[in-house]
Amino acid sequence: MAIGIIWIVALVLTTFTVAYLGYGRYLSQFVGLDDSRETPAHKYQDGQEYVPATKPVLLGHHYSSIAGGAPIVGPITATLIWGWVPAVLWVAIGNPILGAVHDFTSLSASVRHEGKSIGYIIGEYVGEQGKDMLLWFAFLLIILVVAVFSLVIGVVFNAYPQAASASILYIALAFVFGVWLYQLGLSFAVGTVIFVAGVFASVWVGIQYPVALVPGDYPAGTFVLLGSAPGFVPPILESVNIGAWVIVMLVYGGAASILPVWMLLQPRDYLSSFLLYTGVGGSILAVIVGTFITTTSQPLEVNIPAWYGFMGSDLVPFAMPLFPLLFVTIACGTISGFHSIVSSGTTAKQLNKETDARLIGYGGMLGEGLLAAVSICTVVLIAATPAEGGIGLALPNFADGGGIILTALGIPLTIGSVFMALVLVSFLLTSMDTAVRLGRYLAEELVGTPETTAQSYGANRYVNTSVIVVVSFFLVASGRWADLWPLFGGANQLLAALALLTGTIWLANWDESKQLISTGVPMALMAVITIVALLWLVGYQNIWLNLLDAGWRAEATGLELISVFVQSAIALVLVGLAVALFRIGYGNLRTARGRGETVAADGGESETTDD
Repeated sequence: MAIGIIWIVALVLTTFTVAYLGYGRYLSQFVGLDDSRETPAHKYQDGQEYVPATKPVLLGHHYSSIAGGAPIVGPITATLIWGWVPAVLWVAIGNPILGAVHDFTSLSASVRHEGKSIGYIIGEYVGEQGKDMLLWFAFLLIILVVAVFSLVIGVVFNAYPQAASASILYIALAFVFGVWLYQLGLSFAVGTVIFVAGVFASVWVGIQYPVALVPGDYPAGTFVLLGSAPGFVPPILESVNIGAWVIVMLVYGGAASILPVWMLLQPRDYLSSFLLYTGVGGSILAVIVGTFITTTSQPLEVNIPAWYGFMGSDLVPFAMPLFPLLFVTIACGTISGFHSIVSSGTTAKQLNKETDARLIGYGGMLGEGLLAAVSICTVVLIAATPAEGGIGLALPNFADGGGIILTALGIPLTIGSVFMALVLVSFLLTSMDTAVRLGRYLAEELVGTPETTAQSYGANRYVNTSVIVVVSFFLVASGRWADLWPLFGGANQLLAALALLTGTIWLANWDESKQLISTGVPMALMAVITIVALLWLVGYQNIWLNLLDAGWRAEATGLELISVFVQSAIALVLVGLAVALFRIGYGNLRTARGRGETVAADGGESETTDD
């Protein structure tokens, strides 16, 4: 009997609704959200980084920033490797009890510590050594995020030139919207109507005027901006156009990260949130409508096996054990350390009042889980497995599968597919340049107050931004997606474990009677999973399959060799930093619970309580 994808949607909606109404409310009371407290956005308002934002604007920024391409690419890839049942269960159950807890705790802790990063917070309790280690860990992860997202954007723009022109237009609209709001002081409501309409109109413009950078095989009518590819542009995934787009996106990300938040980040994320809500919400609505009311161009049924086996399908030509690789392949759909950097890097600096943290922190992560569920629905519907595998899986499934789903609402397939491609790119663009900005913050925290010439360069926003962009380029230039993705996923979720460690230490030092199960159990689970995954990546995929293979070494390019060594070095450094931090953190937890001392909820001076 055929299984309808409506059951995937129903399961996820049920678990998420129950979790938000129950567990989310409990956590809000647990950390004592209080609107009488002055948030960092008001206390340190500077018009540059600390800028109070209304709940819908900040939710739009936060959701756009955390929900990048990972909750699309990861669930699709995992579904085709291990089957749709393990993918759905990891999202439906893991998201509300691991990921949403992680995001909410990170945001709440940062708000109580002047909007500082998780690195600063852990430094308050375990010292400068722990702070520096966590900041370095987060900084290295940022480089992986920028590399992965710039690559996916390049692939999407190459496959859908219509999305490239639409994206350029909506970035321009966001810039003008920022001037409209913050320089001209014009109506927010009127501006929303005008510019949101412009964002949706950009889909039509993109269909009419697709854009590519260098000559290639594109849809009819595509405008090619360059007559030939510059010599310095490397082919990535066998496409010079992808390589050119990667360079353009890295330059864009660096430039956008330096601009004031009002000029591009806030207005763009707010505008794109309407696109993203429509893509996710519209797809879920279309599944319901297409199941019970109308018809679609293809029955909304599951067309792939529920389970391929522990070692996975034949999609990947090497061993992919479900444990631990499923849990790092679906990185952002369930739990993501990158979110702790966003929550404590930009979101905490814009939170208008404390009670907004429940919707933005806990609810925002559930929203990302819905995106992961939609992604799984598209892949089980299309069930396309391109020969190139890896990153190529995300494109025909999410865009084309999403287009089929939207036909239930009367949207033509050609328009629906381009719209879903633009939704994917919107997530990626917002996450990538936010990541570069966060990397700049982390570099500045690592340096502190510059005392030498070298430290002055390290704290310089132009210098540290350039370092992030250049290293990201070298990582992605080899085009070794099969290695880069699990490295990103493992590092990302290992940072999530460290962020949960930070939250657990904060709670333990705050009040000796606080229960630590809500953050402690997810922390331990993710620590084991991710450390094993990173060691597997280094030992098996990089050393055994690559460096010890004479045939591979003979054919590898210089960039491929550099990429393998850089990936291995980053993975080993991350594991070493994580193990050291867990050891220091465990010692602090034992000390905090043994001495009967507490630290104020707002990160203030310590107090001593009676035993």
